[in-house]
Amino acid sequence: MTLWTAVLVASLLCFVLKALGYLIPPRWFAAPAPSRIIDLLTVALLGALVAVQTLGDGQAITVDARVPALLVAGGLLWLRQSFLVVVVAAAVVATLLRL
Repeated sequence: MTLWTAVLVASLLCFVLKALGYLIPPRWFAAPAPSRIIDLLTVALLGALVAVQTLGDGQAITVDARVPALLVAGGLLWLRQSFLVVVVAAAVVATLLRL
């Protein structure tokens, strides 16, 4: 299987999953429990993505300049700074630590 075949198969699979989502009756998600589970699942998946991108290096866990940059970004978000300020500050911290 070539890379382009894998990309096309993955794209087709994503399209099919998205189309199946429209076929699920809305009343299944109207109850409080499924709605809460869906909301918490979104947060958990985003947290897992951040953790993997911050600490992951292949199959190993690596603590480098990304961790303090993430902590700075989290602190600035907690202080309700604008997204641009958060991104620039985290980038500056990571850059200075990598020097």
